Amino acid sequence: MVFTKLIKEITVAAKLGGVDPGGNSRLYLAIQNAKGANMPKDNIDRAIKKGGDKDTASFQDLTYEGYGPGKVAIFVEASTDNINRTVANVRKYFSKMGGLLAVNGTFEFIFDQKGIIEFHLPAGKDTDELTLDLIDAGAEDVEIEEGEVSVTTAREDFGAVQKKLKELGIEPDSVTLERIPKIFKKPDPDEFKKNMRLIEMIEEDEDIQAVYHNMEITEELSELYEPED
Repeated sequence: MVFTKLIKEITVAAKLGGVDPGGNSRLYLAIQNAKGANMPKDNIDRAIKKGGDKDTASFQDLTYEGYGPGKVAIFVEASTDNINRTVANVRKYFSKMGGLLAVNGTFEFIFDQKGIIEFHLPAGKDTDELTLDLIDAGAEDVEIEEGEVSVTTAREDFGAVQKKLKELGIEPDSVTLERIPKIFKKPDPDEFKKNMRLIEMIEEDEDIQAVYHNMEITEELSELYEPED
């Protein structure tokens, strides 16, 4: 499932912005994430070639906002070649679990879009120096734990921080734009399980690229839910 979504994102990025990652930032990010997931180079090259094929179906990026049980905010990102199919499926998932779709823009005050960059700390690299370099480039937060580095940036500083990493000779394992909640919802156990099942159903759809929510998940809640096979 992970490879399937990564391949689709590479194909869509190449279709929409061209096959040269040097001039197509979305394709560059997709390739970086595929490499971070250890996708074989042949798979990446085939996906790029498919995106460049004029006979490949055209895709459109869409977002959906909806409320899950307990008014949990759920933000959905999709890439589709059939809008009617995608919206019908997303609406069905929300309805099945007792939720409903909202008007796009409803969650503008709930989520911020942030750049998230993750990589392994290079051997011998001074952590304080690295942190200062990245903050100077525009990073909002730098977390380093057991050799793993996670950098958070504002959307507008995303490119500048990536450029700094390139100057430092660091190749990220994962580079993504994510919706980070500013306001959280505390579901009860039953609401939590229903929302997790709803999110799982949405993520299983091939048209869906990412799903975000604003649930505050405690350790007790996380122990209540086991993903279905």
